[in-house]
This record gives sequence, C-alpha cells and structure tokens, in this order.
Amino acid sequence: MDERRVIRVSKYLARHLRHDPQRIGITLDANGWVPVEELLRAAAEHGFPITAAELAQVVESNDKRRYALEDGRIRASQGHSVPVDLDLPAVEPPEVLYHGTVARFVAAIKNEGLRPMSRHHVHLSPDRERATRVGARRGVPVVLVVGAGEMHADGHVFRRSANGVWLVDHVPPGYLRFPS
Repeated sequence: MDERRVIRVSKYLARHLRHDPQRIGITLDANGWVPVEELLRAAAEHGFPITAAELAQVVESNDKRRYALEDGRIRASQGHSVPVDLDLPAVEPPEVLYHGTVARFVAAIKNEGLRPMSRHHVHLSPDRERATRVGARRGVPVVLVVGAGEMHADGHVFRRSANGVWLVDHVPPGYLRFPS
C-alpha cells in the first residue's frame, strides 16, 4: 500500500474510532473497541472500503501506535472526544514529561494550564523530540516541560496509553516550565 493510502486510512480510522463512530454506524464499546468486521463493513457501506490487510498494515506501520488490534477488535489508543474508558491503570510518571504546542496558545496556557479541550485528557510526551513533532503539526513548535513527578506527589493521577502517551486530566500552570 502506498504512503498516501496509509495516511488516508489512518485519518479515516482516527475520525471514526476517536471522534465520530456514529457517522458510519458503528458503536464503540465502553472501552472504545469495535469488532474489525463491523468497522470494515461500515467503511465499505459508506464509500471507503478498507481491506483487513490494509487495516493490519496501518496499525502495524503507524510509528505512533495510534491503534490497537486485539481479539478481532480495534480501538484508538487515546485522543477520543467520544466517551470511552480506556481502562488504563494509574501509573507513576517520570519526573518530567513534555507538551508540544505553538506560540499562539502559550499565553492561555500560562493562565489556565493545560486543559483537555475537546478530548478526555491532556496528552503528554515522554521525550522532547516527540513533543516537538506534536507541536510542529500546528506551526513552529514550543515545548513545555511538565513537572509530572511533583504533580504525582501532589495527588494527580497519570495513565499511560498503549503507545506511550501520558494522560492526565489537567496540568495547572504551576507545574509548567516555559521556554525563555
């Protein structure tokens, strides 16, 4: 499968497994899973046929491991705007995590901290490089350092998705370090 098709299929999956499953008539279970056959049938019925081989290739080749396949089911690893419980255990984070953004959001973040916006959690990266890539999707990246160890010690709950993205409900401004 060529790279353009991989990207199109991945974006299609993100839209329907994270944000708008009802648009193609699929129903995610409480943990965000849908049977692969149901997804493939619905995609074909809505003018975007995907083969099982294409689906498997997109899941396996995605460097961010955005999707998980298990027992004939598929789900997005995180980033949902529809209600799901990913059933991820609380885990102790490293001392620091990172968040990639762009300059136009920095003033609001200084005042309000990091909020999940339309998602269920704030997404944090385990390393500066990944956070830089995240921020670069919207322009020139600005990488914020999050005092995750201090947050955890103060009672904030962290979870780690299957693809290594750290999830937390909110990051108050006092736990953030901004570039000078």
